[in-house]
Amino acid sequence: MKTELGLRAEHAAPIVALLDGDLPSRLPSAEPVRAEAVDPIQRARAFAEPLLADHRLDTGEPALEHADGVAAILAGVGAAPSMRAASYLVYAGDYLNKPEEIVAKAFGDSDASLVSHTRRLVQIQRAAREAKVEEQRRQEQTELVRKMLLAFSRDLRVVLLRLASRLQTLRWFAASKTACPRELAAESLQVFAPLANRLGIWQIKWELEDLSFRFLEPEHYHQLAKGLHEKRVEREQSVEAVRSSLEQSLQAQGLQAEVQGRPKHLYSIWKKMRGKGLSLERVFDLRALRVIVPEVADCYAVLARLHEWYRPVDGEFDDYIARPKPNGYQSLHTVVIAADGRPMEVQIRTRAMHEHAEHGVAAHWAYKEAGTKGYAGVTAAGEFEEQVAQARKAVLRQLLAWERDFIAESGPAFDDRIYVFTPQANVVELCANATAVDFAYALHTDLGHRCRGGKVDGQMVPLNTPLKSGQTVEIVALREGGGPSLDWLNPELGYLQSARSKAKVRAWFNAQAQAQTIAKGRELVEKLLQREGKTAIKLEDLAGRLGFRNADALFEVVGKDEYSLRNIETLLRPPVQDPDDDALLAQRHTRGPATDGRAPKGGVLVVGVDSLLTSLARCCRPAPPDVITGYVTRGKGVAIHRSDCANLREMARGAPERVIAVAWGEPAIDKGGKAPQYPVDLVVEAVDRPGLLRDVLELFAKDKLSVIAVNQQSGKGKPARSDLSRMNFTVEVSDAQRLNQTLAALTQVSGVRSARRR
Repeated sequence: MKTELGLRAEHAAPIVALLDGDLPSRLPSAEPVRAEAVDPIQRARAFAEPLLADHRLDTGEPALEHADGVAAILAGVGAAPSMRAASYLVYAGDYLNKPEEIVAKAFGDSDASLVSHTRRLVQIQRAAREAKVEEQRRQEQTELVRKMLLAFSRDLRVVLLRLASRLQTLRWFAASKTACPRELAAESLQVFAPLANRLGIWQIKWELEDLSFRFLEPEHYHQLAKGLHEKRVEREQSVEAVRSSLEQSLQAQGLQAEVQGRPKHLYSIWKKMRGKGLSLERVFDLRALRVIVPEVADCYAVLARLHEWYRPVDGEFDDYIARPKPNGYQSLHTVVIAADGRPMEVQIRTRAMHEHAEHGVAAHWAYKEAGTKGYAGVTAAGEFEEQVAQARKAVLRQLLAWERDFIAESGPAFDDRIYVFTPQANVVELCANATAVDFAYALHTDLGHRCRGGKVDGQMVPLNTPLKSGQTVEIVALREGGGPSLDWLNPELGYLQSARSKAKVRAWFNAQAQAQTIAKGRELVEKLLQREGKTAIKLEDLAGRLGFRNADALFEVVGKDEYSLRNIETLLRPPVQDPDDDALLAQRHTRGPATDGRAPKGGVLVVGVDSLLTSLARCCRPAPPDVITGYVTRGKGVAIHRSDCANLREMARGAPERVIAVAWGEPAIDKGGKAPQYPVDLVVEAVDRPGLLRDVLELFAKDKLSVIAVNQQSGKGKPARSDLSRMNFTVEVSDAQRLNQTLAALTQVSGVRSARRR
């Protein structure tokens, strides 16, 4: 079969010789010619023709015809010959045993890489399109595929090849009058057309939109086409006639103006009608002209001439030069009635304004897709769109200016993300260098805990193997039970890259530690109840009587040695008064409150009682000038509590007669003039980080506080607080009011969430 390029398949013989017999034996042979002397497009087509001639793509298209169409589309947008040649090699790769290796030998590593990446992306998109998922999930999949088109490959030629391939496929469905699958048309409209728009490839963009519109909304498409009363060619001819006449008239007036024009495309018309609720008669920019002049003054001169020669439409004039749009767009917009009696939109701008509108920071696509008024219900996609906008100008110029030996060396703008697939073809977005364990945790926390192995593209790999975009990942997991390994948290082993995965693993170990602490506390409490003969008491009731929200909360503080079992004993044992206690209480009631009693030097004044043994309670650590209350113990004198102490409230509820009034006595100054020191407990909670304890201790030293005990715990065993560190300090002070300044300063330390007395 002779091709339109004038090259027969037998010219591929010298290429076959390079492959050491790797190609199918049916390839013909001929007299050798020098491969270097053959045009790259001819070489590639000759290589692919015997492989593609008798095959069809999964869409039903003849494979060779599709490759020819892709090459023609690429030529139309100015792609280099090397990229047009690659359109044949990509499809030929489907019929080779080792496509990358063979293409590398015959055409070089650059084309081999392009073939590999493009073929893989085709497989990924096909799998995503065929995935059976609910509508909301399908929309998420569409957005991920959209990102993947730019993030998947380091060679941006892949993107342009995919755009051209999709356009050729839609053209084939239209020309052959074959029903186009809705999934394919929807993907073309939602993914490929916006991408072409972002890259500034307008020729591909508008045709993708019109063809997708034709397949997705056939009734609206045909109604709109009929309503326009003329074919596209006729509309283009009418625009050209007005364009040429206006350009000649302006030049005759001494205005150096370049006039460009094209008819509005069907999908653009329909989108504006639907989004703004307009009838076809109210869409004034079915035909549009653009006038480009050297200076700003020329813009207004052209506007004056237009309104002089044509009748302007009321309310359809906008001066974006005097009042630019927020994105910096500048132009004059007006609608006039042309000589044929139909409306014509005209945009007038300088060359600099035109360059900004066409190649600036995504001004054009941001307006068209999101719309300053939000018409068509389309919204921008946040950070992804901003990255594309920033890179758009440079990427577009590189993409359409590939030279013969140009190879992309820089990566895409999305090196921090990868996109992989589940066996069901759902797209999963992960951080760069993520592993199978990260993948498992991204799907479900429980699956991550049970993960024991991973398959990548059907092959078992070590769990710390970095994944790459486009791979299909399957998790091998325990049916039930199990848990993560501590090795996963070792950064040197590389099992986890995602901060979210690491947090889930830490939360699991914290939960295990909490469970062990609760079990320890439960055991201690239950043994105490057995000793006291109170096993009939319900544990939840006991916790409630002690002021805890539930039994586990009580067991946790008991297991951490933060709550003394003596408090439970006090609650359980009946108030049996010792003889000394009876005498003390009788003395208190008979003497009444003292009016002139003095406390022992350096002690605590018990109102109405002289020289009575007192001790400071360890549960609340009172210190002057705290408001205090006394509680008469059994044989150990009076325990001094802070008046707001929870333990005191509980004991007073069972034996209110033991509560007595107390006050601080005069401080006992030693020979060195130093006031007595009182131990006080402080609790500091902060985000765990290196150097945290050091920074807190340095603050204590700065405030001249003596630290006599420290206890630090990373996390509290609760997943929601797995990143917190709880530090308990015992410091000595002569005056508790000094702590207010210290506690305020502690909250200013980096990472500290709270600081308080216990």
